[in-house]
Amino acid sequence: MKTKHYRLLTGALLLLCGLFFAWKLDQAVQTDYSIRQNEHRRKFGAVYMTLNNPFYEVVDEEIRANVENHGDILLSRDPALSVERQLEEIKELLDNGVEILFLNAVDWKKIGPALAMAKQANVPVIVIDTNVEDEGLVACTIVSDNYMAGVECAEHLATHAVGGNIVLLKHSQAKSAVDRIQGFQDTIAQYPTFHILASAECKGQLELAMPAMEELLHRYADVNIVMALNDPAAMGAMAALKNAGKLQDVMVYGVDGAPETKDMILQGHMTATAAQSPRLIGRIAADKAYEILSGTNQERMIKLPTRLLTRDNISRENVEGWDG
Repeated sequence: MKTKHYRLLTGALLLLCGLFFAWKLDQAVQTDYSIRQNEHRRKFGAVYMTLNNPFYEVVDEEIRANVENHGDILLSRDPALSVERQLEEIKELLDNGVEILFLNAVDWKKIGPALAMAKQANVPVIVIDTNVEDEGLVACTIVSDNYMAGVECAEHLATHAVGGNIVLLKHSQAKSAVDRIQGFQDTIAQYPTFHILASAECKGQLELAMPAMEELLHRYADVNIVMALNDPAAMGAMAALKNAGKLQDVMVYGVDGAPETKDMILQGHMTATAAQSPRLIGRIAADKAYEILSGTNQERMIKLPTRLLTRDNISRENVEGWDG
């Protein structure tokens, strides 16, 4: 009797196992786990001048969210401000079969060979945040109105000070930074009581801006205005000013609208920043990628306005996060 029950139990278990494996087989047939499952997914590449800047991290987040919502793949690279490394990373992405390249050039003039490579590979390039010299090799450029960002800072300065001694923190390899400083210089030149004493290169990096500002303070004790190409450079300048005990005596301007600098403005340590919208830049870039692939894109240049942020239009409620 026991043997009979054992056989019945064993048979039932075998039947259940058979049914289970049959179900799993059916699921496996319905779900293709092979590489063919990913054949329809498009690959996009993104190469920034650096990801050591929250601005570019936010741009990348927005592009990635859009691309992945389409079921596609974004491969991002960080050359850490190296022209040679950026060229290598672009070649690697092109060899990897990306269909669109999002590009934020380390050097707006030296990026030419990479654009030529992309052209030869029939890969459209979408330039983001900073222009390149040869825009004929680019499918679309998406930037802020960087010249006007500098103008906004200078106009604010002219209406909030009777004069002063200015130093500039620059990044001459980035066209966006060049345009911001040029807009500032062209505007403030109309006011003879303001004097530009000197400038220093800092690549828009806090850790380079701080010693650059320290050196400027050592050479020019009467500095009372700083125009920085971006917010990280402004933060570096403020760190140097704080160490020198001069933070409350110097007006500091930047460009970006980062949450950290909004807080510094609210605290009275920074005068103003011309805010960009990295989220909007990223969203537009991703949208344009799909328009280019579908042959519907008609815009080769998109220039977004900036918005000057001061203590008059920032509140504690909108310090967190970026514009847009």
